Amino acid sequence: MDRLLHLDRTLDELDPPRWAAPPADATHLVRKVHGLRRVPLGRLGPADLRTLISQQVALPHVLPVAVRLLLQEPLLDAYFYEGDLLLAAVEAPASAWDLLPDLAAQLSATITSLPEAAVAELPAGAAESLRRFAAGA
Repeated sequence: MDRLLHLDRTLDELDPPRWAAPPADATHLVRKVHGLRRVPLGRLGPADLRTLISQQVALPHVLPVAVRLLLQEPLLDAYFYEGDLLLAAVEAPASAWDLLPDLAAQLSATITSLPEAAVAELPAGAAESLRRFAAGA
């Protein structure tokens, strides 16, 4: 089954129940995540995906979209630094990846093909996170 068939639908549609509006005193991050749930999947950018993955929101729907980008550009700079989307993805809970074994295997193969010099330039601990993910996929 193609997990990207629903790029025109929102997380509120795909991952019920719909979320209520955030409280008036909600943080910027809470307001952002609530807003992203109302954006069609196909319109989510790399920074949006990184935010949703880091907050563990609707991972079965968000990870496939992120992996599609990461297979093309593994060290994509989503918002903070080169490789931040990749690191958010590999640090997602194993239970989310258990639902997506084919994508985990594809991402693992991509990770193992990264040049060591590029991995060495990532933040501290990143190489270990990548190794751990690749070993478990």
